[in-house]
Amino acid sequence: MGRLDGKVALITGAGSGIGKAMAERFVQEGAKVVVADINGEKAEAVARALAPHAVALQVDVSKLEDNKRAVAKAVEAFGKLDVFVGNAGVFDGFLSLPQIAEDKLEALFDRLFAINVKGYLFGAKAALPELLKTQGNMIFTASTAGFYTNQGGIVYTMSKHAVVGLIRELAYELAPKVRVNGVAPGGTFTDLRNAVALGQEFGDPDKHSLFDMPGLDEFIKQSTPLRRVNSPEDHAAVAAFLASEEARGLTGVIVHSDGGYGIRGATTAAGGDNL
Repeated sequence: MGRLDGKVALITGAGSGIGKAMAERFVQEGAKVVVADINGEKAEAVARALAPHAVALQVDVSKLEDNKRAVAKAVEAFGKLDVFVGNAGVFDGFLSLPQIAEDKLEALFDRLFAINVKGYLFGAKAALPELLKTQGNMIFTASTAGFYTNQGGIVYTMSKHAVVGLIRELAYELAPKVRVNGVAPGGTFTDLRNAVALGQEFGDPDKHSLFDMPGLDEFIKQSTPLRRVNSPEDHAAVAAFLASEEARGLTGVIVHSDGGYGIRGATTAAGGDNL
């Protein structure tokens, strides 16, 4: 038996990366899944591979009505909703405030916060009525950028700090009926999309991702004590645990799935290389 047998989950941003890995792991653990993504073709491909345990839906998480459609899809397809996973997100390409042109600043802020923050808030609002019926739970993909500097640019870091506040406040407001937790990945070599074309003007977020940053995987490896790049599957395993009844005593918890980044020390990535 899987730890999620009988559960129904809605996962946003599930067409690729961490969201795709979550969808796959949840199905492996016995859940039925709604694969929601802005890219309908990617969502369909993931759901097709997981059939008959998954269905796909093209969703713009920045729109409340799209989030409500996704919840309705879960109920229509599988009869209920037990878990809402807010995972859809975009990146800012590590751009600092001095690097952002004045005429691009507002557009960059609006896009990142519309998806990374408003998308989570709207998803939570849409899912709540069904989760109250099932005494279910919410999980949000946070980031080390929600706790530390230099894990993204200024706007991405701001957005992920907001996610941390969202998780904690919702955990307080929705207890004891709905649990709310988070996963905070560290550097992960995945196709997280940039809302900015690096070195170019604000543009299509599908044009550039972390895959397009040469040497990023080695940089991540050298900046964490465990000297490894965590995979989307690593974070998916954490989410599956948080979604399960094994985590029934946890709410307001954010698991740092980051290779030990937070203990790296002031001047070195790893203090135990001489052991």
